[in-house]
Amino acid sequence: MEKRLGKGLGALIPEKTTGEASERIGEIKVSSIKPSTLQPRKKFNSEKLKELKDSIREKGIIQPVVVRPAESGYELIAGERRFRAVKELGYESIPAIVKNISDADSLELSLIENIQREELNSIEEANAYMELVEKFNFSQEEIAKAVGKDKSTISNTVRLLTLPKLIQEYITDEMISMGHARAILSLPTERSKIRFAKRIMKKNLSVRQAEELIKQRLERPGKKTSEKDEHLTRMEEDMQHYLGTRVKIIHGKKRGRLEISYYSNEDLERILGLIQK
Repeated sequence: MEKRLGKGLGALIPEKTTGEASERIGEIKVSSIKPSTLQPRKKFNSEKLKELKDSIREKGIIQPVVVRPAESGYELIAGERRFRAVKELGYESIPAIVKNISDADSLELSLIENIQREELNSIEEANAYMELVEKFNFSQEEIAKAVGKDKSTISNTVRLLTLPKLIQEYITDEMISMGHARAILSLPTERSKIRFAKRIMKKNLSVRQAEELIKQRLERPGKKTSEKDEHLTRMEEDMQHYLGTRVKIIHGKKRGRLEISYYSNEDLERILGLIQK
């Protein structure tokens, strides 16, 4: 599959149109558009949506949404906040760029818009990166280059998906920040992570305070297990970076096992090829 993510937001805007062009700009009935099932963004801030509605009511829609033809009408690719705002305002039509593209390209463009506009929360962004890895065989280095971020930023964001689901919900609901979450990742067990996340919220700890408390806890005598868990975590991260997929090390007293995830026959062949190198 050709990797086109590096085109960025420019890929959303047609440079020219011809008689045989695969895209066009025009007014489309709102009722003929349905949201995409590939939308990486799951949470929409009601206050920001209200602000957008007020802006549209006063100034109109400055930037069109992006859609593609569907069996009945059109499917939304980019601009769901604008689409929701217009729909709630009761507008009958909306300016749109119509693109004839595949499912794969539709997902890529949706991810591009959300990531580069910084409209995703950290968990949605992490899931978006993993979707690029799992569905399009991107490495974290390729994603970093495509979205204009450091590889370490991509890696740290993806690591959030190893946190307990409850903590991921705290991040999504903005009850703790990504900085808090990165500090929590160094704790050895799921229970200790959840307990400390609740402590952050209860005490309203800053990121720096959380980091210092966790550092003190890990440096206490008798914490060799924590150090060992940190070492295993780093090993997991290194393998995930190299293989471009989820890796889990389950360590016991005498034995353990290594779990490497793959999502298709082609993905398995790709991973085996990397291992054989």
